[in-house]
Amino acid sequence: MLQAMDNSHVALVSMALKTEAFSPYRCDRNIALGLNLNSLNKVLRAAQGDDVLTLKAEDAPDSLNVVFESSENDRISEYDLKLMDIDQEHLGIPETEYAATITMPSTEFRRIATDLMAIGESVTIDASKDGVKFAATGDIGNASVTLRSHSNVDKPDNNVDIALNEPVSLTFSVKYLVNFCKASALSKQVKICLSEEVPLLVEYTLVGQSYLRFYLAPKIGDEE
Repeated sequence: MLQAMDNSHVALVSMALKTEAFSPYRCDRNIALGLNLNSLNKVLRAAQGDDVLTLKAEDAPDSLNVVFESSENDRISEYDLKLMDIDQEHLGIPETEYAATITMPSTEFRRIATDLMAIGESVTIDASKDGVKFAATGDIGNASVTLRSHSNVDKPDNNVDIALNEPVSLTFSVKYLVNFCKASALSKQVKICLSEEVPLLVEYTLVGQSYLRFYLAPKIGDEE
């Protein structure tokens, strides 16, 4: 399980990589590792697309061992990434029964967020019996995109499903949504969950039961 929060405590990312995502996987005991994401990103950029990635840490570690093994030759690249002492507990996120859950193509969500970012700084997501509406207002005008549930037997990845327990309308910072959409290449569909007074959930399903989840606090009052 990997977690990170932005400095303003508005957004949280949580990624769970289940054991079936690895071959092999071994963990003798639970351990928390504090990593600088910028440093980790620099190391991961050294990998080739078809490299085998191995992550290793000893008991009471002061570094994370990262190994890239080429599947085409005998090249082995090895890095020891210094760990950080992060004074923050792992956040237990309670399961929530959301007022609305929208499942849609991840590329469509990315396009909507990107298009509306050109209009304003905030996006209102309004889910009702008529569908889900994404709307933005700015100095140059306003814009909206409305989706309704539909299924495509030949192309199920294009399906849009809206499960509505009750109508809900919330406003969010669009720049965060656009950042979340950078993960759209990982999954053909994205799940968006909304309820009053709880953060928005944007979830991408990965291999097996693994997932990548983003949580975003809604704007309230004058913030809108």
